[in-house]
Amino acid sequence: MNIFRSLTPVERRTFYAAFGGWSLDALDYMVYTFVIATLISVWGITKQEAGFLGTVALLCSAVGGWIAGILADRHGRVRVLQITVIWFGIATLLIGFAQNYNQMLVLRAFQGIGFGGEWAVGSVLMGEVVCAPHRGRLVGYVQSGWAIGWAIAALLYSALFSFLPEAIAWRVLFCVSAVPAFGIILLRRNVPEPEVFLKARKSGKTSSESSLWAIFLRPLLPRTILASLLCAGMLGGSYAVTTWLPTYLKVERGLTVLATGSYLFVIVMGSFFGFLMGAWLSDKLGRKLAITLFTLLAFGSLYFYIHVRLSYVQTLILGLPLGFCSVGSFGGIGAYLTELFPSSCRANGQGFSYNFGRGIGALFPALVGLLSNKWSLGSAIVIFSGGAYIVAIAVIFFLPETRGISIEAVDAEWTRKLAKSGLSHVGANEQEQTS
Repeated sequence: MNIFRSLTPVERRTFYAAFGGWSLDALDYMVYTFVIATLISVWGITKQEAGFLGTVALLCSAVGGWIAGILADRHGRVRVLQITVIWFGIATLLIGFAQNYNQMLVLRAFQGIGFGGEWAVGSVLMGEVVCAPHRGRLVGYVQSGWAIGWAIAALLYSALFSFLPEAIAWRVLFCVSAVPAFGIILLRRNVPEPEVFLKARKSGKTSSESSLWAIFLRPLLPRTILASLLCAGMLGGSYAVTTWLPTYLKVERGLTVLATGSYLFVIVMGSFFGFLMGAWLSDKLGRKLAITLFTLLAFGSLYFYIHVRLSYVQTLILGLPLGFCSVGSFGGIGAYLTELFPSSCRANGQGFSYNFGRGIGALFPALVGLLSNKWSLGSAIVIFSGGAYIVAIAVIFFLPETRGISIEAVDAEWTRKLAKSGLSHVGANEQEQTS
């Protein structure tokens, strides 16, 4: 692709490192969605308990993402990324040795902390390295790594559960999923800090004393609230679907392990192209229009997939557009959040907004499990995902369009806004936190 040939060596290494990290994030997170039915059977847990295992990882990822963002503004993007990979790689490995529900609950919480930090900091790193005309596509292409990790999880699930007893296969699945973390650590050794971050630190616009409360100051607070609600809507809808879809196919559609893996693999492939198209459209149509368009398509395709009576062949074929539509909005969200905050607290703002969304979205798997006791699992998925998508569409109209804006222009705009509020910049000293 022409866009990759135009990248500098630093941009290219950064892309591969961020792409690999996000793929690993998806692999380590998504393997749990494949073993829900197994844990219900082997450990005798309820759907509510299974849903809470999904929820606790997402809730802790919200905390981990915010903390990682603050640390990245203080100590650098690359260093914090190395720590997050080690953290959730070890947690994933230990889950494979969990002996009961309580142990898994604790380990899922630890896994979530590292999981949240990886996206928050990796997206900022990529957004600061690439130039404005290509930012939407390249940050979105990094997001497509989620589909790759999801696909690997589906393949591993199909292979291991076909040849090993169910009670052993789920443990091996977690252990194997932790192995790629070591390769990602080596890949990131040659990735430097973004120049824009280093310049901001040198000029005093970010420092090791930057305040975690900077994004809640008067000039930035409305932006933080709106960005957080946007992410909550997008992620709440997504988690309601991705957490429970394997169980829906296996339990309500009656598919075998091999068939479930095959159906999910088609959905994952659709997701990969959805990420790419969402990223491309975010540069061509603008961030707001691309996100809105795909959010509408996501709900429409989900409703059709679950509530229209389809044959097994039709269900398999229509998995492609379901996957494509359900993730397209995420193709542009990383670049969009990068452009909404100044360099002095970008990782903080982006980390909090996206992971606040994760925290709210984390409630949806548990709520779907709870509602499925009274309604069908498919209906519960549609109800909660639909409500979340409505929130995302409503909020985005109040946010600005940022397509094509440079990081320097973002900083200049915020410098003017902060000056009007009596602040030279946000986040460096406590005395600057009030006007």
